[in-house]
Amino acid sequence: MELSLAWRLFKRELQQGQLLLIILAITLAVLSVSGLARVSERLQVAISGQASQFIAADRIIDSPVKIDAAILTKAEDLGLKHVTNMQFNSMVYSGDKFQLVTVRAVETGYPLKGDIELTSGKTKALPQAGEIWFETRLGGLLGYPKSIELGNSEFVLSNEISRLPDAGFNPFASSPVVLMRMEDVAKTGVIQPGSRVTYLYQFAGDEASLTAFEQSVKPLLNSTQRWVDVQSGDSPIAGAVKRAERFLLLASLMGIALACAAIGIAAQRYCQRHYDVVAMLKTFGASAKQIRLLFGTHLLLVTLMGIVLGLIGGVLLDFGISYLLPPEIAAYSPPFTRPLLLGVTTGLVSAFMFSAYPLMRLLAIPPLRVLQRQLEGLQLGMWLHLLLSLGAMALLGYLYSQSWALTLTVVAAVLLLGVLLSVLGFVMIRLGHSVGMKTTNPLQLALAGLRRRARQNAVQLVGFSAALVLLLTILALRQDLLNEWQKQLPENAPNYFLVNIAPDDAKPLNDFMTTKGIVATDIYPVIRGRLTQINGEALISNEQSEAGEKGRVGISRELNLTWRNTLPANNELLEGHFNQAADEVSVESGVADRLGIGIGDKLTYVIDNQELTVTVASIRAVHWETLQPNFFMIFTQEALAPFAYTSMASFYLNDQQATNDQSTNDPATNGQALSADGTPKDAVILALIQQFPTISIIDVGAMVGQLRQIIEQVSLSLTLVLALVLLASALVLIAQTEAGMATRQRELAVLRTFGASGWLLRSATGLEFALLGGIAGVLAVIVAEFALYLLKTQVFELNVYMHWPWWGIAPVSGALIVALLGVWRCRQLLSQSCSELLKAGS
Repeated sequence: MELSLAWRLFKRELQQGQLLLIILAITLAVLSVSGLARVSERLQVAISGQASQFIAADRIIDSPVKIDAAILTKAEDLGLKHVTNMQFNSMVYSGDKFQLVTVRAVETGYPLKGDIELTSGKTKALPQAGEIWFETRLGGLLGYPKSIELGNSEFVLSNEISRLPDAGFNPFASSPVVLMRMEDVAKTGVIQPGSRVTYLYQFAGDEASLTAFEQSVKPLLNSTQRWVDVQSGDSPIAGAVKRAERFLLLASLMGIALACAAIGIAAQRYCQRHYDVVAMLKTFGASAKQIRLLFGTHLLLVTLMGIVLGLIGGVLLDFGISYLLPPEIAAYSPPFTRPLLLGVTTGLVSAFMFSAYPLMRLLAIPPLRVLQRQLEGLQLGMWLHLLLSLGAMALLGYLYSQSWALTLTVVAAVLLLGVLLSVLGFVMIRLGHSVGMKTTNPLQLALAGLRRRARQNAVQLVGFSAALVLLLTILALRQDLLNEWQKQLPENAPNYFLVNIAPDDAKPLNDFMTTKGIVATDIYPVIRGRLTQINGEALISNEQSEAGEKGRVGISRELNLTWRNTLPANNELLEGHFNQAADEVSVESGVADRLGIGIGDKLTYVIDNQELTVTVASIRAVHWETLQPNFFMIFTQEALAPFAYTSMASFYLNDQQATNDQSTNDPATNGQALSADGTPKDAVILALIQQFPTISIIDVGAMVGQLRQIIEQVSLSLTLVLALVLLASALVLIAQTEAGMATRQRELAVLRTFGASGWLLRSATGLEFALLGGIAGVLAVIVAEFALYLLKTQVFELNVYMHWPWWGIAPVSGALIVALLGVWRCRQLLSQSCSELLKAGS
C-alpha cells in the first residue's frame, strides 16, 4: 500500500513540476560527467593516437639483446601487430670516401604508425632486397654515389629519406641514417658476437590489449630494457600530451563538482517544499517507516529518471560533437563502457550522498509544524552534510581522474568557497535583523531582499559561484597551456641542428650564417663526461645495484656537458645563482631530483680520464620541448678549459618563402624555398656541407611540423572542452534560478497588495540578481586564483601569476549574466496581477 501511495504522489508531483528541479540537476550531473568523459576520452585517444606516429607504433620495447619469444607470442595472443627492427652503427664506403652511419634494419610491416617521408613523397613501402634508402645529408657527404659498401655487401642507393616517423630527436646522435631490410643484415657480416645492437620491438593495437600487454610484460623487463610510449621522456611531445590529458581530466572533474553542487541544491529545495507535507502525514498517524519509504521511493525514482535522461543526453552530446571534430580525431572511438558506468555511478552516489542530510531534516520534521511554521526539526549535523558531500565529491573525483593531486585541489577549492559563503551568509543574516519590506526605491528593495533571504541567497551563491569558478579556472588554464606551447614552438623554431663543430670552424660558420642572413642560436661547446661521485659517495649503475654493489645509483652513461657565462633563454633559475666562480656547476632540476642533488653539493666527473670536482651553485628548469640546445649540466669556461671539445648550434631556415619576398615560383630557383639572401634552401644546405664537411647537419623540420600539428589538435580539444563546460555552467545557472521561486512569488504578491508598481518590482528583482551575480563573481575570482595556484604548482608546472583583470571583469560579467537569467525566469511572475499571484500561491 505504501508503494502504491508513493507512486501516486510521485506521478502527481511529476505532473505539477515539483520534481523538475531535482530531475534536471541529476540529469545535468550524469550528462555532464558521461558526455564530458566520452568526449574527453575520444580526444585523449585521438591525441595519443596522433602522437604515436612519433614512435611509429603505440608501444616499443628497446633492448640490447633479443627478447624472449614468449613476449611476442603474448602480443599475438592479444591481437597486437608487431615488427622487429635493429639499429646499429657501421661504416659505409663509396670509392675513397667513407662515413659512419646509423643503420635501421626493419621488417615488413614497418612503420606500424605514420609514414616514411621520402624527398619524392610519403610511403609505407620498404627498400627492395639489395637496396638502401639514405638520409639526405649522407648523399652530400659521399657525393651522391649510385651505390655504397656496407660490410661484405654492396647496396644500391635508391631513395632519399626526408624523415623516418620514429627518428626521434637527439642532436648528439649525429651520424646519418640508412634504412635497409632486416633480411639483408646477415649478408653484410657486420653483426658479430659482442656487437653493440639495439633491438626495437614495436607494437600496435587497441588500448585494452595494449594495457593488458603492458601489465603482463613490463614487470619482466630488466634494467637494460626500456618500455617506450608517446609519454616517455624521449618523446618530443610528451609534455604537451601529458598536460593536455591533465586538462581534459580536470575539466571533467570540475564538471563532477559542478553537478554535485547542483544536486545538493536541488535536493535541499525539494525537501524544504515538503516540510509541511511530512508534518501533516505525521499528524494523520503515518509512521516514520511509511514516511521513509514514501520519500525514499521518490528519491530512487527521480534518480533513475535523471540517470536515464542524462545517459541519453551524454550519448547525443558525443554524437553531436563528433560531427564537429576533424576526421582524424572523429575516427577514434573509445568504448562507451567507462563513460556510461561513470555516469551511472555519479548519478547514484551524488544523488544519495548529497540528499542524505536534507532528507534527514525532512524526516525529522515534528507534527507541531502544522501549527508553528517556523519549526524545522533537526537543527544540528551540518558537519555531517559537509562530510558526506566532500566524501562523495572526492570519491567520484578520484574514481574518474585517478589523480589525488587533481581531486584534492578541487576539494580544497570547494572548502574555500564554503568558508567564504559561510562568512558572507553570517554577515548577511546579522544585517538582516529587523529588515522589512522597504519599497521606496529599487536598490533599497533589492538590498532588503538580499538581507531578508540571507540563507537562501547563500545557497544560490553556491551554484552561481561554482559555475563562475569553473569557467575562470578552465579558461585560464586553457590560455596558459596554449601560451606555453606557443612559447616553446614559435614560428621561427629551429629546424636544423649543427653538431661536431670544430673550434676553428666557429668563426667561419658565424660568417657564413651572417652572409646568408640566417639567425642561429649561440654555439654551445660539447664535452663528454661521466658523473662518478656526489659528496665523495661513489655512483653505481642500475646493473651494479642489482648485483649487490653499494653506493648511490647514478646515471649509467656519459653526459654531454657545456659551459656558459649566462643563463640560456629557455632555462629558468629555480635555486641559487648561475655560475659565478670557476668551480661551480648548474644542474637541471629533473636530474637534481632524481639523484638527490642540492645547492652546495660536491660533484665529481671523469673527463678524458681526469677528475673534475665542482660545487652545485644553481638548479635550473629546462624547457626540453623548445627544440633548442639543452644540457643537464652547465659549467664555467674556466672549469672545462683543459678539455677538448666540439660545439653545436641550431638555426631556422624558411621552408616556404624568402624573407625578402622573392617568390618560390621563380623559375631560377625551380620552386625551392629561399634563404634570406635569396639563395634556394637546398643550395644553402649543400653549400654548408661543402664548406664545412666535418659538421653534421640534422634536419628536424619535419618533426617540428608534426609537433605543431599535434599542438593544433590539442588546442582544438581544449576549445571543445571549454565549450562543453560553458554549456554545463549555463544549465546550472538556469537551474539555480529556479530555487526560491515560491518564496519570491509570495513576496511579490504582498508587494503588489501594498501597491508596488511593476517597474519597481522588475527593477528591484534585476538589481537583486545582479548583486548576487556580482558577489558570486568576487568569490569566484578568490577561489579560482587559489585553485589555479595549486593546479599550476602541483599538477601542470606552469608559472603562477595574478589575473588582475578578473577582479573587474568577473563581478561585472556575473552581475549581467545572473541578472538576465533571473529576470528571464521571473518574467511571468512579474507580469501577473496581485490576484493572479495570490491564486497561484494558494
